[in-house]
Amino acid sequence: MSRLYLVPNALDLGTSASSRPLDDLLPRGVITLAARLEHWLVENAKSARAFLKRVDAVTPLARPLQALTIVELPKPPKGRAGSLPTRDAASLLAPLRAGHAMGLLSEAGLPAVADPGALVVAAAHAEGFEVEALPGPSALLLALAASGLEGQRFAFVGYLPTEADARAARIRELEALSRRHDQTQLAIETPYRNRALLEALVEHLQPGTRLSVSAGLTLSEGRTRSDPVAAWRARPDTLPLDLPAVFAWLAR
Repeated sequence: MSRLYLVPNALDLGTSASSRPLDDLLPRGVITLAARLEHWLVENAKSARAFLKRVDAVTPLARPLQALTIVELPKPPKGRAGSLPTRDAASLLAPLRAGHAMGLLSEAGLPAVADPGALVVAAAHAEGFEVEALPGPSALLLALAASGLEGQRFAFVGYLPTEADARAARIRELEALSRRHDQTQLAIETPYRNRALLEALVEHLQPGTRLSVSAGLTLSEGRTRSDPVAAWRARPDTLPLDLPAVFAWLAR
């Protein structure tokens, strides 16, 4: 019973598609298992309750939602996204020590991948608990697969700086790494800054570098465009400010 389950969430948080049945987006077995769990570590309690209501609509929860234990992961120190003191991570695992199974859930996609939770997973391993990642969508891998870029060598670089000069310098640095190692670079951004990042990439990447942008993955309005930067400049594009996007580029 003392097992930490990494439970995938749908990628449609906060969109009109979030009213769709969850079994349109996640495997039925994952939903059935999630319905049995009574202890949760989550990125956000409000969105976790929304997820569990969608689970309940497909497979009834083992206990009423109000009776479940839902604990938010502590917020990382400013400027250190994804970090969490090891002692704090270990303190969250009390239900495992009591013999219960736990679920780890992020707001969208796979927990601990471009989302909080990795140190909790590490703490569970350190104490000898079983850890099981359940199958479900990962925006990064879906975007990489749809891009047509190098899928054998790639790196996720997170968020780029928001200050213009620092962002431009980082883009050039990552492009040089991509060229040197024949490696696709993957980045994400807060949706309301999607257009600003796209404009910066189109401005500062070399014309022959291939740039792919995937927005609204798994949604009916989702799309991927993959073109050389020169084509992006010749045919400018815009991105929605309310849908998550993944940016990928490969320099040759």
